[in-house]
Order: sequence, then structure tokens, then C-alpha cells
Amino acid sequence: MSLKLLLNGARGRMGVAIATIANDNGAEIVSACDAGDDPSIDITRCEAIIDFSYHEVTPSIAELAVANKLPLVIGTTGHTAEEKARILGIVEGKIPVVWAGNYSVGVNTLNYLTRKAACILGERYEPEVLEMHHHHKKDAPSGTAERLIEILKDSYALNDEQVVHGREGLIGARPSKEIGVHAIRGGDIVGEHTVYFCGDGERIELTHRATDRKIFAQGAIRAAQWATHQKPSVYNMEDVLGLTD
Repeated sequence: MSLKLLLNGARGRMGVAIATIANDNGAEIVSACDAGDDPSIDITRCEAIIDFSYHEVTPSIAELAVANKLPLVIGTTGHTAEEKARILGIVEGKIPVVWAGNYSVGVNTLNYLTRKAACILGERYEPEVLEMHHHHKKDAPSGTAERLIEILKDSYALNDEQVVHGREGLIGARPSKEIGVHAIRGGDIVGEHTVYFCGDGERIELTHRATDRKIFAQGAIRAAQWATHQKPSVYNMEDVLGLTD
């Protein structure tokens, strides 16, 4: 049986990608919504919600999911700290939610390997993150980069003040306890992320390059299917893939 989905953000790039591959991946879009549409119209026909819309919209979609006791997959990025807190307050302990900045299996493998590499290499290797996307992307750094930064912060016991976004001018020597973050925008780049571990005499680079948005669409549907069998909680894509050791 196909999983019946409400797809919010249906006219965006990710929404179109999900709709295109849904039938071949065990899902059916029974309600496709975007700005100006009422997502509640066909909600009783849906078994889960996937949201790839706009950061200001996600809280209302979360309320709709909770009101109808439906699992929710959040793929929207660019939320403010206040919006994130509001969303968590709405959903925590009430419904299963998968919330990730990237639903690619490959990117989540990159997350896993980044954590492992940081543990193995230690503080003698200085971490930097570089992300690249198409010129239409509105937020920076990307949600994927934000997840990589969180992993590095946890691994190196760093805080937000030790995350530096770009460098310019006479900034002095790089502190050892710092994460540098860099964003490139141009052309039709689907998505590229590299984590650098820079040591004396050697450098390790972990890179993921996306060439087709269908990898994100497939992962989002996989997350929705997984979420329908979970207890109320907030999960990420690493939970879906079992990359939690």
C-alpha cells in the first residue's frame, strides 16, 4: 500500500521532485499545497505530512500535524532560533517528527563520518566547512552545513561564538578552537558540502556532491514511511538510517 501524503511546498523545487518520484517509491500525493492553499482541505485522507515550504510556514504545518495526529517530515530550512523553539514546543511528545536539513542517504553518511573523523583525529586537526548551492537558495549556511557544524561543535566541545562565518581583513592567526564556515552561491549547483580536517603536514577532506534532487526526495519519502512506525519524538535522518552509534 502506498503511503498517502500531504505535500506542503508542492510547487517548489523539492516539492516537484517529490511529486515526480512518489509513485515509484511507495507513496501517493493526495494533497499538494503551496502558498495560498488551505492544507487542511484533504487532511483526513492523509497518513503523513512532508513540509518543504518556507520557514515561517512550518509552525502552522506542525500544528496541523499535531491536531490530526500525523507524522511530520520537516525539510524546510532557514528557521530562526525562535521558530525552531516554537516548532519543538508544538510537536514534542505528541507526534513522530523527522527534522533534517538534508534527506540524502549520502549526506547523512557524511554526517556520520564527520563525527567519526573528529573523534579519531582530535584537536590537532582544525575543522572547516564549505558548502555550495545554486543562486536561487535564500539561506546560508545551508541546513546540511548547520548539521555538520552541530556535529563538529559537539565533537570539539565548542560553542556558537567559536563558529566563524567567512573571514576578511587582518584577522590574525586562526585560533585552534574554531570552526570556519564558508558558503558559495552560483549557477545551478544542486548541493556540495566538504568538511576539512586540517593538520600539520596533511589534510583530510570529506565531500558529498549532489547531482539530482531526487536523492533528497527519495530520502524524505523514506523518512515519512519510517516515521509512521515510531513513537512521538523528534528524530533526524541519521535515526532513520540507523547511524546512531
